[in-house]
Amino acid sequence: MKKTTAKTTKPAKAASEAPAAKTVRKVPAKQPAVKPTLTTINAQIDVGFGNTLYVRGEGSGLSWDKGLVMDCVADDRWVITLSDAATPVIFKFLLNDITWCVGNDFVVAPGDTVTLVPAFVGV
Repeated sequence: MKKTTAKTTKPAKAASEAPAAKTVRKVPAKQPAVKPTLTTINAQIDVGFGNTLYVRGEGSGLSWDKGLVMDCVADDRWVITLSDAATPVIFKFLLNDITWCVGNDFVVAPGDTVTLVPAFVGV
């Protein structure tokens, strides 16, 4: 008897079999940068040389205990820009962070700009 050895052959690939697909990773689209909500308060008043205008209140970093200094941009114009207000900002002006302006509190909506003319007794 003759000894025969069986040859094992790999089955031929079918023409329809394609090579394994590469995994493609999708890169998430860049999210646009979130712009902070800027609320701007302008005051039209000449407070006199050597004096400074402040605001106190609640919302967007304001406090009723200590004022934030406003920027003098002209002889009779003061500006402060508050960021990230989520609720209406309630505030009042103070001269040199001591003397309160007369009248009721002012209110500005988040993201709005307001120009006011505060009045002080004796100024």
